[in-house]
Amino acid sequence: MTNQVLHFGTDGVRGRADTELTVPTVRALGRAAAEHLEAQQVFIGCDTRVSSPALAQALAEGFAAGGVTPLLLGVVPTPAVAYLAAQEEVAGAVVSASHNSWHDNGIKLFAAGGHKLNDLTQQAIEKSWHQTPQINNPLPGTWPPQQDTRYFEAVVTSVEPQAFAGLHLVLDCAHGAMSGVAPEAFAQLGAQVTVLHAQPDGRNINENCGSNHPEALQKAVVEYQADAGLAFDGDGDRVVAVAADGSLLDGDFLLAICATDLLEQGRLKGDTLVVTVMANLGLRQAMARRGIKIYETPVGDRHVLVALNENGWVLGGEQSGHIIFADRSTTGDGLLTGIQVIDAARRHKKALGLWAHQIMQKAPQVLLNVTVQNPGDALAVELAPSIEAAQKELGDAGRVVVRPSGTEPLIRVMVEAQEQQVALTVAENLASEVSRRDADLSIL
Repeated sequence: MTNQVLHFGTDGVRGRADTELTVPTVRALGRAAAEHLEAQQVFIGCDTRVSSPALAQALAEGFAAGGVTPLLLGVVPTPAVAYLAAQEEVAGAVVSASHNSWHDNGIKLFAAGGHKLNDLTQQAIEKSWHQTPQINNPLPGTWPPQQDTRYFEAVVTSVEPQAFAGLHLVLDCAHGAMSGVAPEAFAQLGAQVTVLHAQPDGRNINENCGSNHPEALQKAVVEYQADAGLAFDGDGDRVVAVAADGSLLDGDFLLAICATDLLEQGRLKGDTLVVTVMANLGLRQAMARRGIKIYETPVGDRHVLVALNENGWVLGGEQSGHIIFADRSTTGDGLLTGIQVIDAARRHKKALGLWAHQIMQKAPQVLLNVTVQNPGDALAVELAPSIEAAQKELGDAGRVVVRPSGTEPLIRVMVEAQEQQVALTVAENLASEVSRRDADLSIL
């Protein structure tokens, strides 16, 4: 029977490990992908989830059955897989559910050269996969993990040797793929490093830690009187920062810092920053004051990458902390971003938090997630008049974004306004409308 449950979302395929994303389904996905990636080899990495090694082996079996030689890397950050794929002009695959809890897992695929899949390739793989959704019997072949230090060396040498001497940094590794990489990188660059959440046991990845739960990092930065902190997610493709006073600096702040720094260096191609529709109004206003143009894409770093590649621009990203330096990487890279941000503040002789807030002030923003039963696209059509009315009410001083989640059965309602209470009221009204429309569709 064809598996119609699992589909590609904004960042690969995700599902409950062992019940949805099983060894047989991943084995079949590997074989389906082998038909369409136009590569003779594929680098395969994984994060620290208890299910990841078996799924990586299954993926390797599937690729090998499809005529593509798997090169297993073991536990490595997602950007390391993309980097090596780019260096060798081969495909890449990562077994990870990113910031999700341990019981979920996922598969991210990179085309030859380490690039995210385009829509046509993704659709072709999914179609082939659904024709044979699982392969129950193990396929012959073993591929012991190999060590490759090229990614680590490239990221560390992106700044001057010992660039962070004299700095005290706190790193939250989310018990994930950055646990064995980020502390060593910052220590090698001369920083005094305090490490949090770097003891993965297979079930603690992202648990009350990392970029989605930075509260412990915020507390630790203040307690240790550190200069700054960085929190990664489970697979290491995103990062958020914490200032010395414990305040959180999300991806919008990091983009503002990096865009300002690159502009001053004459390295911001086209004087353009690529963001998604979720980027805060304050970031847009701050960039306009500096003569930096904003190019907006739908949510998902895949869309940001397309805009960067098609136009030759070098910097883009998301509020979540997916930041892409297109002249150095083919995907979001939490470690590279953290190093570049800390280095920019060092070169400007600025405290990270103070400088970030000098560059931009965030507009009050409210984000509500509404669980729904019906397809998000159908609900979006139903909600269009209400969204238009809310935007008209806010005028140029606010923004409304209502969109389906690419990975969960949710409608995300985001409202920005000059006052927090105004944003909250508009967002709550829209969220209620989402629930009402969802209930009406369910009755039909």
